Amino acid sequence: MASLSKYVADSAGFTEKGAEWLQHLVGDWNLVSDLLRADLVLWIQREGKPTAVAHCRPATGSTVYYEDPVGLVLDEGEAPEIWDLLGGGAAARTARTVRREGREARGLVVPVRKNGVTLAALAVESPLQEGTLSDSAVKQEQLGTRLLRMLEQGAFPIEGAPIPPRRGAPRVGDGVVELDDQGVVQWASPNALSAFHRFGIDGDMAGITLAELSTEVLQTRVPVDESLPLVLMGRAAWRSDMQARGGTLSLRAVPLTENGQRIGAVILVRDVTELRRRERELITKDATIREVHHRVKNNLQTVAALLRLQSRRMKSDEAREALTEAMRRVSTIALVHEALLQGSQEAVYFDEVIDRCLRLAVDAASASVHRAGTPRLTDTQVEVRTERIGRAGSIRAEEATPLALVVTELATNAVEHGLSETGGTLTVRSDRTGSHLVINIEDDGVGMESATPSGLGTNIALTLVQGQLGGTLTWQNRPEGGTRATIEVYLDPIST
Repeated sequence: MASLSKYVADSAGFTEKGAEWLQHLVGDWNLVSDLLRADLVLWIQREGKPTAVAHCRPATGSTVYYEDPVGLVLDEGEAPEIWDLLGGGAAARTARTVRREGREARGLVVPVRKNGVTLAALAVESPLQEGTLSDSAVKQEQLGTRLLRMLEQGAFPIEGAPIPPRRGAPRVGDGVVELDDQGVVQWASPNALSAFHRFGIDGDMAGITLAELSTEVLQTRVPVDESLPLVLMGRAAWRSDMQARGGTLSLRAVPLTENGQRIGAVILVRDVTELRRRERELITKDATIREVHHRVKNNLQTVAALLRLQSRRMKSDEAREALTEAMRRVSTIALVHEALLQGSQEAVYFDEVIDRCLRLAVDAASASVHRAGTPRLTDTQVEVRTERIGRAGSIRAEEATPLALVVTELATNAVEHGLSETGGTLTVRSDRTGSHLVINIEDDGVGMESATPSGLGTNIALTLVQGQLGGTLTWQNRPEGGTRATIEVYLDPIST
């Protein structure tokens, strides 16, 4: 099924601003649908025939369309009021009975205009009512009818309103308040009254300005959103939160206009106390996790520094090398925690970790090696270049730590055993397909003998790959010279 933008793009006669206006309408028309408890269907002229390009169902009542009408094309003689309206005719002011999927419904068609130009036709269709409507339903229908008049005048949707809605934005079913042009409450739905009563506003609200009622219960120590007074007076199409008595109300104002003059406003209200509490908990949790990673990283760097100092005091070359290797491994784990500090979730963008592992592996190698781009300490040093090809993507922290250790061990082995005498290029190639990740660590050095590499570093890498990552680690000589170590693992998905 094509989208609204696709339908409009394929239709002649639509300007860019006209297309944006229809997109803006569809982004906010659920307000009209909920107030009128009616389905809304947007019709445009396409290839000479009316075509349904968007549909909205009400959240406050039953739908008349079980099958989505988007894409439906009217033939000559069907729905003449839509044909007439899209052909430049006048809008019908009275509703008529229509049949939708074998049932009778009440239908009204209004023009969607902007700057005096009819862009589309909006069909407003609702089930036939049985019995008498409640006072609340009558009031909501009156407010919805006002919005339809604004739609005809090109005043709705309201330009500058924040669409799409922010998290926790109120809907008609949450609570509705009607204000006059002075911000005085004319009517409030039962749900709106209940929400305000929970915040300490007692009794009937009618006849008093909403701003005055709210000021009495606002928490004085809590910063107030600068847009809140405009929202409470209904003067700006905006959203704001109001905190009182330990709770939070989310308010949205929709100014009502008539011929360009503001005549009142619709205020939608929702109790978002629990939602905001959970958001604060998540923010606190995120800050705590970041602080933990920061402290772990600092502690690991301190341990690495102590190992470095201790290695310098060692008289035995074997002891000095062992401490240096331990320092490098601790530093690698610290790299993962530093990467976790940069992200917003418990995942690591591993390509950045690989870059750091390569630098660490070369810098921690024997004194006969220097990394490309750094000063040569002695004339006998050989140069090692590093490069990363492909993409590993984001990896869970639990898997990133062992994988970073493995990459560092294999890269260090490649430098010390393959490139320390001749120099050359150390390359890491990553190939990620879904959860399947293959990483090749290659050098163009002297290559390995027939025996598989052994040693503490190799045993650590094998244990981590097979034990913690459930993958495989293999070595082979490259046909063009040098050695290739291949890590193959299947990663767990990152939870969101």
